[in-house]
Amino acid sequence: MVDITKANEQAVKQMMEARPILTGVAVARDVVPGMRDNLILHAGPPIGWARMSGPMRGAVIGGLIFEGLAKDEKEAVAMVEKGEVDFEPCHHHSSVGPMAGVTTASMMVYVLENETHGNKAYSNLNEGYGKVLRYGAFSKEIIEKLRWMNDVMGTMLADALAKSDGLDIRALLSESLHMGDEGHNRNKAGSILYTAKLAPLIAKVAEDAAAEAEVLQFLGDNALSVLNPVMAACKAMADAAHGVEGSTMVTTMARNGTDFGIRVSGLGEDWFTAPVEQPDGLYFPGYTSEDASGDIGDSTITETTGIGAFAMASAPAIVQFISGTPQDALKASLEMYEITVAEHSHFTIPNLEFRGTPVGIDIRKVVELGVVPRVNTGIAHKEAGVGQVGAGLVRPPIKIFEDAVLAYAKKYKL
Repeated sequence: MVDITKANEQAVKQMMEARPILTGVAVARDVVPGMRDNLILHAGPPIGWARMSGPMRGAVIGGLIFEGLAKDEKEAVAMVEKGEVDFEPCHHHSSVGPMAGVTTASMMVYVLENETHGNKAYSNLNEGYGKVLRYGAFSKEIIEKLRWMNDVMGTMLADALAKSDGLDIRALLSESLHMGDEGHNRNKAGSILYTAKLAPLIAKVAEDAAAEAEVLQFLGDNALSVLNPVMAACKAMADAAHGVEGSTMVTTMARNGTDFGIRVSGLGEDWFTAPVEQPDGLYFPGYTSEDASGDIGDSTITETTGIGAFAMASAPAIVQFISGTPQDALKASLEMYEITVAEHSHFTIPNLEFRGTPVGIDIRKVVELGVVPRVNTGIAHKEAGVGQVGAGLVRPPIKIFEDAVLAYAKKYKL
């Protein structure tokens, strides 16, 4: 008989002990396992073009234009419909991407290495807020910005990190939680810390003062600069906990705009999916819930590893962005203790007398209590090419946890 408690203790221990270090920035095809020129990585569980949401399709179109494989939307769509483009989840390639998560072969990616267990994880670079590729926008200005990020900023970050011993993202996260962040939708403190740590490294390698200033200003002005390396760090932590025989702990939560999917430590590479919900939150001027796409993105890897909505008690000011009250933020964290395996040994909440954040979602507890994980998220417009229209809260469908429990019972003959 499998000892579920022991298995979950082992899985969560490996997750918490993982120490992800940002070691570099490199071209995706050179470092991401299995990356190839006609492959586009996307957020969430597997999906084909026919079922993709508007923002996912828009990001794919933009990715093909960025790669120079298509000159416009018409050519990009024709390529896809002819079967010339392959689609696979970022998660199948040790990677994650916010919102649409589209990553192409030529894009620069962050390289994170878990010093404790040796596994690596990757994520693309963050574009900032508004009309950006990850929200499905693909105008000429967006493609030009992506190329600047790749050729100027990405190269400078790569050179800077090569002159360092790497940045400890777990330690940065721990500190930022004490400064008002929750690590998912609010990363203001973390991005300031991140820029401060990078600045002297960039100064050592920059040969063009104007380019140096532009990069530092871009990083400093973008309150989400640190999100992508944080997501890759969380992916490295989660992967360290995956594959523990008998564990009922969730190691992946991800959405592609159409389906919400989870994977479970003791259930191998199987996905359990159901239709996504629509986020509930605050909308930018001129937009309403009628404009919103379904829930999308790999950024739920943060909640999977004990931050994001699970750490909202650390970030009461986030309610100004996603709606609600400071008391709601506190209640969100307290509720998540009911469905998790442990309290995090490195991520703590000052407002709860430095109690560790709830970590390690247990599919059994979710089903037994009927309490599904909370998620903080951005909201994309339902049509390709528009971009972000708001931010808010969402919950995964309970069916995916029920299906996972049934699969677990079948596998382990319970």
